[in-house]
This record gives sequence, structure tokens and C-alpha cells, in this order.
Amino acid sequence: MARAPLLQLSGISLTFGGNPLFDGLDLTVQPGDRVALVGRNGSGKSTLMKVMAGLVESDTGNRTVPPGVTVGYMEQDPDLWAFATLGDYAASGLPSEESYKVDVVAEGLKFRPETPVATASGGEKRRAALAKLMAEAPELMLLDEPTNHLDIQAIQWLERELSETRTAFVLISHDRAFLRALTRATLWVDRGVVRRRESGFDGFEEWREQVWAEEDEARHKLERKIKHEAKWAVEGISARRKRNQGRVRALQALRAERSSMIRRQGTAALELDSGPTSGKKVIEARGLSKAYGDTTILRDFDIRVLRGDRVAFVGPNGIGKTTLLKMLIGQEAPDAGTVTLGTNLQIAVFDQTRARLDPEASLWENLTGDPLMAVSGASDQVMVRGTPKHVVAYLKDFLFDERQARAAVKSLSGGEKARLLLAKLMAQDSNLLILDEPTNDLDVETLDLLQDILGDYDGTVLLVSHDRDFIDRVATTTIALEGHGRATVYAGGWTDYLAQRGEVVTDAPPAAKAPAAKPVAEAPVKKADGLSFTERKRLEALPDLIAKLEREIAKLGELLADPDLFSKDPVKFRKASDMLAERQAAQAAAEEEWLMLAERE
Repeated sequence: MARAPLLQLSGISLTFGGNPLFDGLDLTVQPGDRVALVGRNGSGKSTLMKVMAGLVESDTGNRTVPPGVTVGYMEQDPDLWAFATLGDYAASGLPSEESYKVDVVAEGLKFRPETPVATASGGEKRRAALAKLMAEAPELMLLDEPTNHLDIQAIQWLERELSETRTAFVLISHDRAFLRALTRATLWVDRGVVRRRESGFDGFEEWREQVWAEEDEARHKLERKIKHEAKWAVEGISARRKRNQGRVRALQALRAERSSMIRRQGTAALELDSGPTSGKKVIEARGLSKAYGDTTILRDFDIRVLRGDRVAFVGPNGIGKTTLLKMLIGQEAPDAGTVTLGTNLQIAVFDQTRARLDPEASLWENLTGDPLMAVSGASDQVMVRGTPKHVVAYLKDFLFDERQARAAVKSLSGGEKARLLLAKLMAQDSNLLILDEPTNDLDVETLDLLQDILGDYDGTVLLVSHDRDFIDRVATTTIALEGHGRATVYAGGWTDYLAQRGEVVTDAPPAAKAPAAKPVAEAPVKKADGLSFTERKRLEALPDLIAKLEREIAKLGELLADPDLFSKDPVKFRKASDMLAERQAAQAAAEEEWLMLAERE
């Protein structure tokens, strides 16, 4: 016997800010559903989720939840004024005997329940909201960007929890790896239409391109038919004294159909100019060490960054990634060691705190009032890579309309704020990009475009991110901060880092690998020939990495050759043995990767 749906939306219509978001929308969520809710920033994903949660009332239509079914929603900006601590808020929906569940979830999500609400950051408040939802375990969870402000370890914990739960969930996320691992169905919001595909996020992009291709073909056929009928209306009348009014009305209907079609929004016009070429050596650091009180952030760290490198920094929140980044570009002094910057550097910074945005000022004022973009004597112009441009025209390049130009930045969504910050960043000439959590809140299309322009960028990129897929697509080198002052350099991206550590790399948790129905006439995925930009960089970097590992293995071998080492210093012997095994495994993995890439090249 079929079970009743957990949630049903019927005939939902909603106008928001003067623009119709949905019209006649029908949607059902069944028990056990694991749904990716995707679409461009501003398409209405979060609003639709709030309608599903019952937090936004539609203009018409019905929301139906069966008696006894609970629907939980992860709030983006939870109201905590009535609670003393984050733990009080997270446990507020639980019976007192079940409050222990908050502590269990808090450990996985890495937040401290005892943190006072008054001093908690926005990220800590969002983690508390996620912990509250996970601890309450409703029949249906609605998760809007749950991985924002989580480090990779916490994301992986959440991934495991969701893969093992029997609870149905609908998930909005920019994290491709997270979506691929967890979802079995996809809801795509596009220009007021919500399409459902009974397969997870993996393959969504091919499905989207096929839908758009079919749409373009239908529009092309309609245009041809209108041209044919218009030609008849003009030329055919000379052979008749009266028009065929039926065909004239049909032509008018065709034109009305064409005008009612909502054209797809273009992609943001992201563009980077690397400006003057920097020296070949961009950064050289020797013996860097840094500590705050008893906490050692970094100990005896060396690195050389060359022009064109893409270096990713990974590790848990609070371990010192941003501190290391600031030391490497001279914004913070190390306790010991030296940093030498290369010649002719022009640095541009994408700051995860959005410090370059004034939330109370308008988009217009944020651009024209920026000293790096201001045009002397012109209040409606901005300097874009050395050329004046009207502020509204430049905002339109980043998908903002003229009405938004005068709106306050605080009214923007997270994704729109990220796009505005990219607009500031990309107006500058630069040859060294510092990207601190650039992927938060960006939609998949903008992430694709950002990845492409970074691939074509002639300069150097230093990247802090918890987005495993983005790191894999962009990074040529990964620096892992592993605690107790250790920072290790690995060739390649996130997957390569795991492989060199000897960890098993899986595409998805076992629970997410259930077979899914294949859509009709789904476009085949074409395998690319040759090497990508990132793979070519990896191939170039691997010989140096292999040589470095060989030198380290030789030194460790000499140390362990001492027959008295074990009796004199067993701890040192054990550490050296462990390091030797680790370096040998890394060398084998690097050699195998080099052979594979060289063969493909």
C-alpha cells in the first residue's frame, strides 16, 4: 500500500517584490525522498523552501502536511534573543531528557553549546540552527545551505549522518560533492517552473543542457513559423480582396506565445585581467612558525610558490589557514622564519567576511565609493581594469538590474553579496589572487564560470575553501594544516591529497548509491580528450614532489640505519618509522599519478 506524501503543494502561486516567482506549482515530497533543490541565485529556491516549511504564505494554492508529520527547517538567520546560550536554543524543541542529543550533534558540527548568544558569530548561530534540526529529527528536513561555515571534517560528518538517516530531506547547496553523495532526486527551479527528475544531482548539468537545447529548438521553430505567417500576411493579400481572419488571429496568437516566453538569464560576465606579469618566484617562505599563547599554529614551514600556481589551503576551522595565508602575503608577521615576495606583485583579495562591503550603503555607493574603483569627478562611473564604465552597466554584467543598484547591500542574498564582491575584485588588475572561501552561497553556474576564468588566469591563486569539488577542479597544490603546527604540501587537489595520504576515495556514501531511474533521451556525457589545465599543472609539479619525497626517504633511511636508535630514543624511532612509511606511500602514489597523466598526455 502506497504511503501518503509527507508534504504536498498544490496550485501554488506567489508574487514576490512585484515579480511572479511561481504560478500553479504542484510539488510532492514522499517518505524517504532525498532531494536536491537547485537553481540560480535569485530563482526562488529559498523562497520555495520557506513555502514548503510554512513560513511564507502563497498567494493561491494549498500546502498539505498529514497529521502527525513534522517538517523541520534550518533557519539561515535564527532569532536567538530569548536564549542565553547556543545550546539553550538548540535544545529548545526537545524534552529535557533528550537534550543530550544536542551535545552529540554539536561534537560532529564543531560548535560549543555553552557559547553565549551575545558573542556568537553568524557561522556559530547557523551551526546551532543545524544542530537543533538534526537533534529534533523531524520526518522531513528542509536544509538551506547547511555546509556554509562548516569545515571539511564537519561536512563529512554531516554527510555520513544524512546518508544513514531514514528521514526525508530537501537540500539546497552549492557543494557538488555533497549533493552527489546524498541526493536521489532533483528539483530544478528555472524562471518560475519547477521540474523534477528522479535521479540525484550527478547528471543534473547534462539534463539541464538538454532541456535548454530542446527549448531553443522549440523557440527556433516558432520563430520560423511566425516569419512564414507574417510573409503570407504581407504578400498573400494581393491575390485576395479579403484577409483570412483566422490566419491573422493565429499569427497574433503565435506572436503572443513568443512574447510570453521567458528568456534565460545570461551568466555573469566574470573576467579577470592578470595585469603586468609578476616574477617567476611569487612567494618563498622559510622556517615559518607562529603561535598564539600555548596554541601552535605553524612550525618550521617551507614553501615556494611560482607564477601560475593554484595553491589550496585545507584543514579544520580555526586551525590557522587564514593566518598562514596572511603571513605568506605579508599581512601578518611570523614569530620566526622569513617570507620573500616576488617582484611586480599586484594582489587582489576576496575576503570571506565581506569586509569590503558596507551593508547599509547601496550597491551603487559600494562600487563608486571604493577607492580602488572610483573615477575622479564622476559619481556614476567606476574604473574597471583601467577603463571607466557606467556603474549600472557594470552591475548588469554581474546579473544585477537597475532597480537593485540603489538597494542596500543588506537586502541582498548571500549569493548576490558574493557576486558583488567578485565585481569589486574583478575590476582590479592583479597577478596574485587571494580567495578566502569564495564558493559560499554561489550557484553552480557561477561556480562553473569562476572555475573557467581561474583556469585561464595568467596569475597565481591562493585559495582557502571547504568545497572539495572546487578544490579538485582548481588546485595544482594542496597545503593541509593538520594540527600541532604541522602543514604538509601535497601535489594536486583534494582527491589527490587523500590518495597521497593512503585514504580510500569514494564518490558517495553507500546509502546514496541506490539505482535511480534514467531520464528519457538523456544526453550522453562526453569524455574530454587530453589533459585539463589543472591536470597539466599537476603533471609539471609531480617530478619535483617525487624528488623531494626521495630525499626525505633517504634521510629517514639513514636515521633508521642507526642500530642504537631504538634503544636510545624509541619515540623518535617510532615517529621516523611512521614518517618513512607515509613518505613511501606518497612517493608510490605520486609516481603512479605521473605515469597515468603522462600516458594520457
